[in-house]
Amino acid sequence: MTSAHGAMMDRVYRRQRHVYDLSRRYFLLGRDRLIASLKPPPGGHVLEIGCGTARNLIAVARLYPDATCYGIDVSRRMLATARASVARSGLAGRIVLGEGDAADFDPRRLFARAAFDRIFFSYSLSMIPPWLQALERAAALLGEGGRLHVVDFGQQERLPHWFRSVLFAWLERFHVAPRADLERVLGEIAKRRDAILEFRRAYRGYAWSAELRVPAPPGPKKDREVALDALEEDAAIREKWSFAPPISSI
Repeated sequence: MTSAHGAMMDRVYRRQRHVYDLSRRYFLLGRDRLIASLKPPPGGHVLEIGCGTARNLIAVARLYPDATCYGIDVSRRMLATARASVARSGLAGRIVLGEGDAADFDPRRLFARAAFDRIFFSYSLSMIPPWLQALERAAALLGEGGRLHVVDFGQQERLPHWFRSVLFAWLERFHVAPRADLERVLGEIAKRRDAILEFRRAYRGYAWSAELRVPAPPGPKKDREVALDALEEDAAIREKWSFAPPISSI
């Protein structure tokens, strides 16, 4: 049965889903940078929560040919578009889609899996009413050494006030609400999981991104040292976030 939120998303995207990827290309900034930073382990399992048209999952599957990708969405209409896109891409054998609520979906039922190496939200948290529970659920599904990635609209803190007002009014029409408490909430989750949180504000606050790394299995180095070493390896990607990219690289 479709939930009330799923039914609303079906109405919102009944027609938009056909032009969604083309129309969002120029203002959902940072999506490809998030994908480039995922770096799942060989044979890893990557889950997108709020996968929409599967645009991101297709990019992940192409960039990481050893990974298996999974996506959930609450909108049946969006999933129909996603399944068609995956079929056209020739990646149906490596991308599995399922209908579910971000806050309480059952990955065992949908995907026969209990944990994932990478989980990400790409401009979906701002559209999920129980977003706090969705983050908690995602963190609980990370395996040892797993990472949770987020990119979404920020608070436009270094942009003109008029721009913020116009953008937020436009986003409200599509039931999008940027999460002002995102850093605090992720910080609390990181503390409970003894995880490392990296939070970034890009494009003068237009987009916020975060990466939460849970401890890896004990090895020659302590878990936290291993995680810090991995963060240093990603320094080049993080440095690019200080600059607005050319449109072709968004």
